[in-house]
Amino acid sequence: MDDRFVDARTRRLRDVGGTSGGLGTFLLGFVMAAAGGYLLLSQVTVTSHYWQLFGYDAFGLSLVPVLLGVLLLFYDGRGILGWLLMLGGLAIIGAGILMNLTIFFRPASLFATLMILVLLVGGIGLVARSLLPR
Repeated sequence: MDDRFVDARTRRLRDVGGTSGGLGTFLLGFVMAAAGGYLLLSQVTVTSHYWQLFGYDAFGLSLVPVLLGVLLLFYDGRGILGWLLMLGGLAIIGAGILMNLTIFFRPASLFATLMILVLLVGGIGLVARSLLPR
C-alpha cells in the first residue's frame, strides 16, 4: 500500500479524503464554493410558460399515460405495463416542465460577476486540491 495514505485506525479529523492534512484547505474551498454558488443562483430568474401542441394546452394530454398507468396499477400492482405508463408519463411531464423554463441572468457588474465566478471555481479547486495526497 502507498505510504501517502493513512490507515483508517490512525486517521485524524484533519485528514481529509484519507490523506494527511488538508482540512483547512477543504473548509476554505467549501465555504468559497458555497458562497459563489449561492451568489450565482441568486442572480438567476426562472419563469415558465405552458407548453402547447398545435396551439392547444398539452399539459392535460400528458396526464393521459399517467392516469392510465395508475388505473392499471390499481387493477394489477405487479403489471409492468402500468409501471411503464405511469413512470413514462411522469417523465414526459417532468421533461415538459423543464423544457418550458426560461432562465434569465439578472444584470450585474463585471466585478460582481468575476467575484462570483472566482469564488465558485476557486472553491471547487481548493476542495479538489485538499483531497489529493501530499
